Amino acid sequence: MSEIKEQVITPDVIENAMNYEEYRQLIDDLLDEDKTTGDNHSEQIVQYTKMNVHRMNRIDKQVSLSDEISDALEQVEEDWIWLVLTEGWCGDAAQNVPVIAKMAEQSEHIDLRFILRDEHLDIIDEYLTNGGRSIPKLICLRAKDLEELGTWGPRPEVIQEKAMEWKDNSDISKEEWAEKLHKWYAEDKGQELQSEFARRIPQWNS
Repeated sequence: MSEIKEQVITPDVIENAMNYEEYRQLIDDLLDEDKTTGDNHSEQIVQYTKMNVHRMNRIDKQVSLSDEISDALEQVEEDWIWLVLTEGWCGDAAQNVPVIAKMAEQSEHIDLRFILRDEHLDIIDEYLTNGGRSIPKLICLRAKDLEELGTWGPRPEVIQEKAMEWKDNSDISKEEWAEKLHKWYAEDKGQELQSEFARRIPQWNS
């Protein structure tokens, strides 16, 4: 891990990070004021956030873990922190964060914590995706010394590749792009995300 990353993810960052319940409550509280996370509280962004709450509520109820990821989680024997950079208005975060929360819940060795991207630009700028501040971004840290063990995000690799292809296709509008993206998530039901983590956890464990 580089010296820069050691400096930006400090014990204070972890201590002040939210758990899943606190993150969800923050979004709900802001929506009560017709606001969302970040500085943009436009009607459109607030509406995105409301849609995301419905998505997260649905996934919270419906997600079930595969035997593959359950087995991988059982192999985690040291204490980890999964630090997730996210925002309430982000559609990809809404689709993936509840599944990540379900996985973390299954292991007594994983402490899942959330920080808002726009309040921690120094951190997200160390974890850019193709030069962009894409979220969600998960950083797996060893709890005892905050050593970085690995990262994930912002999407499962399969849909990330498709999403980039669609984005580069001038025949596909932004609205069509979003529709295709969320249709994929609805059909996949978190299975590809679980498969990726099942492959990565042994690497992080080594």
